[in-house]
This record gives sequence, structure tokens and C-alpha cells, in this order.
Amino acid sequence: MANQRLIEVSHYTFEYPDGTLALSDVNLDIYENQFIALIGQNGSGKTTLAKSLNGLLKPTSGYVKIDSLDTREKGTTKKIVTKVGYVFQNPDHQLFNNTIEKEIAYGPNNIGLSQAEVKERVEEAARVCGVEQSLFHEHPFFLTKGLRQRVAIASILAMRPKTIIVDEPTTGQDLRQSLEVMNFLRDLWENQGHTVIIITHEMNIVASYAQRCIVLTKGKLVLDGTTREVFSQPDILAEAFVKPPQITRLAQAFPDYGFPKDTLAVEELYQSFQNVVKKAQ
Repeated sequence: MANQRLIEVSHYTFEYPDGTLALSDVNLDIYENQFIALIGQNGSGKTTLAKSLNGLLKPTSGYVKIDSLDTREKGTTKKIVTKVGYVFQNPDHQLFNNTIEKEIAYGPNNIGLSQAEVKERVEEAARVCGVEQSLFHEHPFFLTKGLRQRVAIASILAMRPKTIIVDEPTTGQDLRQSLEVMNFLRDLWENQGHTVIIITHEMNIVASYAQRCIVLTKGKLVLDGTTREVFSQPDILAEAFVKPPQITRLAQAFPDYGFPKDTLAVEELYQSFQNVVKKAQ
């Protein structure tokens, strides 16, 4: 049985007021239980597309439908925020309440839920995100960046959206923090049932976590497939100014030796090397 379609993008074009054409005739579908990476150089249209997927931006032409809700129609905003959540690149641009509890509760309160329901959602989102209730009365800006990002994600999860978009989840974080955030997002996908969409320039992160890749260049969608399928097309990626991970490029540099061009991990490259050695013996 096919996964349910959550978002439909049809012939979507977006032009900014200054005349900049950010997206041109984009067509794609987002399904439940996917982990997707939006990739492409700066200015390719990634963030514009991401903000269109939750109705923050309205189309110049074409449409986006979120669970059959057309983002062009008035009065859909309160419904859309319960279906698609957007976490900004810098959590400091998203957090504005003076306590963590108020921050997480803001969305549920804003859609008119009962206080009992709000309390339940706040505690659930905090638990899933690893935000201790002992911190509820702290100011978000007193936390580490990693914890602030968790609070930002918890504020989105409290709305119980099926889809979560996270803009540059590892920017400004060290390796340990980056792995912590990405493992948390993978848990939301694998164990909590969310569709997760990340915008990133980190191809190693994409190779390790993303199930599907969408590649944009100059406002056009040029590749859309599994991560292996996308990274195995270096010529198209080069035109989009995207470099596959170093391990992938190393394997692709020696096609005559039988290294698969869709190699994503060191372990895979090592196994391929062993196979080459066995054949040579």
C-alpha cells in the first residue's frame, strides 16, 4: 500500500515583488514517512520552496495543496500550521516568549485548544524533544543553541504536524551537536511517524540520513529520487553546483575497478574494495 500524499506541488512558480524569479514550474509530491533533503547552491530556490510547502509564501502561478488545503485560499492558515511545521535556521529568530513552557504552548493556545489539551501537548512535545520540565520556567535564550533548537522543534511538534521542515539543522554546531540534532530528527521520522524535510549544504549529512533528495538549481527542480539515485548522477549535480560526499566522489573516480557510483559510506567503499581484491586473486 502506497504512503499517503501529504503535499502536492503543481506547476508552482514564485516571483518576488522585485521581479526575482525564485521558482519556475516545480512539480513534486511529498508523502508520509519520508526523510527528504532539499539541496542546491545558495539562491537555487530551496528556502523559497520550503516556505511554500507550509503556506508562508503563496504562488505566483500553480498551486500547493497540503492535505487537500490550497495555500492560495483565505482562512486556511490555522489548519495548515497543524499539518506542516517550519523550524528556522536560527532558533533565535523563532523563539520570542519569556519561558520555555509559554514558547511550546504558544501554537496550541493560538488555535484555541482547551488548557488541558495545551498542557498535554506541551508535555508530550517536550518529552519527545528531550526538554526537561524542570526547564519550563527558564528563558529560552539562557539555553545552549542545541537546546534552543530542541525548544523550537518542540514548539512545532506541539501542533502535531505530520510534516516538519528544518532549515540548516547543523549550521553553527560542532560535530557532537550536529549528530545529536540529526539523530533526533531521524527518531522523529523512524519512530514518531513524521515526514522530515531538511534544507542543507552538508552532503555527508544528506548521505547519512536522507531517504530522498530534491535538487534545485536556478529555481528549477533538476533531480528528485532516492539519495543513491541522486548522488549517482555527478554530471547533473555539477551543473547544480552540488558535490556528492567525498566517499561517493572517490568511488566514482575509479569506475573501471567496479566501485558502485552510488556509494554513500566508507563501509560500502571498503566492501567494494574487498570484492575487487577477491576478483583479482
